[in-house]
Amino acid sequence: MPGAFRDADLRSLALHAAVAEKLDDALVEKAASRVRLWSAEGRPYAAAWRRLLSAPLEDLRNALVRDDEEMQALRSASPFAGALTPAERRAVIRSTRRSRA
Repeated sequence: MPGAFRDADLRSLALHAAVAEKLDDALVEKAASRVRLWSAEGRPYAAAWRRLLSAPLEDLRNALVRDDEEMQALRSASPFAGALTPAERRAVIRSTRRSRA
């Protein structure tokens, strides 16, 4: 994977790892509500996200941090937008920049 694309994927992976840490039933329901809208609109990845969101929390946490092609694609269209506070998001992004330096 070319450098810039891999950097973006690693940043997305780190952001989803932070989401996984704070994952609870309310956050899953909020994401599921978003995915239901996506399904009604016929958006790609809706079925895959619906399947993941119906799994036990621990399975979902593990999926969010999996570094494989399926999850790379799914993270590019994530129903967890807004799950992190702006401060949490900035902290994760700063840490990924430091780790690349």
